[in-house]
Amino acid sequence: MQNYKFLPYNKTLVSLARELRNNQTPAEIKFWLEILKDKRLASYKFSSQKPIDNFIMDFYCSSLRLVVEIDGKIHKAQKERDNERDEILKQKFGLKILRYKNEEVLEKPVFVIEDLIKYINTTPPSLPLSGEETPKSL
Repeated sequence: MQNYKFLPYNKTLVSLARELRNNQTPAEIKFWLEILKDKRLASYKFSSQKPIDNFIMDFYCSSLRLVVEIDGKIHKAQKERDNERDEILKQKFGLKILRYKNEEVLEKPVFVIEDLIKYINTTPPSLPLSGEETPKSL
């Protein structure tokens, strides 16, 4: 893993990230609202459609160095590509990646939130990048 003060991003992705943020899927909208409503996650700030390197993350929490991806049907056909991307993010930047299916978010939001909280509380914290908060447990 290289030593980055801040996560690099491809500037050409900024406008696409903004467009994706304004046109989120129903599952992404629900996930965003559930995170914001859930008081147990209030101490963690998540960004939506965050450019990192040459990718755009559905959700990113800098204090946890955690990426959360909400996967629709297209991800069934691109598992290998997703795995490669996840590996790059882990190896190059030391990020953690969680993936949830659209159906899980839409039909079982309580499960998804509980799973996210469990993951946060049982995963050793990463050292934050310069300017990022130190992770704390929920």
